Amino acid sequence: MMRNTAPQSRARHWAQINEVSFVAGMRLLFAVYRLFGRLPFRLMLYPVLCWYIAANGRARNASRAYLAQVAAYRPALGLSAGLSDVFRHFAAFGESLLDKMLLWGGLFPLQRVLVFGQEPIAQAVATGRGGLMICTHLGNLELCRVMAREFPAMKLTVMVHTKHAQAFNRMLAQLDAHSQLNLLQVTEMSPATAMVLADKVAQGEFVVIAGDRIPVAPNPRVAHASFMGKQAPFPVGPYVLASLLQCPVHLMFSRRTANGAQLHFESFRERVDLPRKQRQQALDNLAADYAARLESHCLQTPFQWFNFYDFWATPSMDNRHATH
Repeated sequence: MMRNTAPQSRARHWAQINEVSFVAGMRLLFAVYRLFGRLPFRLMLYPVLCWYIAANGRARNASRAYLAQVAAYRPALGLSAGLSDVFRHFAAFGESLLDKMLLWGGLFPLQRVLVFGQEPIAQAVATGRGGLMICTHLGNLELCRVMAREFPAMKLTVMVHTKHAQAFNRMLAQLDAHSQLNLLQVTEMSPATAMVLADKVAQGEFVVIAGDRIPVAPNPRVAHASFMGKQAPFPVGPYVLASLLQCPVHLMFSRRTANGAQLHFESFRERVDLPRKQRQQALDNLAADYAARLESHCLQTPFQWFNFYDFWATPSMDNRHATH
């Protein structure tokens, strides 16, 4: 059900949690990788992770709560949600940060990226028809940005909250001066922003927006949908934007594999309509369908979903630290 988030809830907003507080350490580890390879990188990564897990109790507890929810929902996966599983979760996050840097530094083996479900995307690119692409914090979003270079006609504009990850984005910019060209920093959706995005789609571009984090804004509106057997708040922004753009909507998921990575595209809606009288129900249905697909992919690689906050809690309106 779509609703305003409750002011009395004290759950911390995701934007208040600094995911890249060990950027300096990652910069050093990237240098280690370039000189010695991935094994020495991993050996040096473990002490950094131990420090981070010990120092960041909120993220540690959020990881444990997420893994416990997955374990209860799908016992066959064999997760314990103990400290070892939490360590594996953060280790996967550290590996993903390295992959981001490798992608922008031109060192990631793109030939090892397997792409699935790309036919509708390829057809849209060939005909110059733009669209909206809803992504997740599963795996590595940067794969879509770099893979787009393999298809020069495919243009992407990725909506991000870069002010919450300035250090890491500066590091990416140093690795590739063009890394910022297709990023659009958005704190909240304004009419002017919607017009800019509509113009991009009309020119055949794809707008990429995350569907698994609520926006950084006072009184964000959310829809609640079942995720891992429990109701969780999901943003309605992607679907409101889709209704404004009146364009096809696609889903994109990625995951790291032993030999490289996989990139999965799925057609979601040919267009989104939000009738005034059934608007709430329509948003609930869209969020539920998205949550079901996110859940399916997360269950295949549960350690690669990187939302280190209480995902199921109603977020707090105390955003005093949201600019950190």
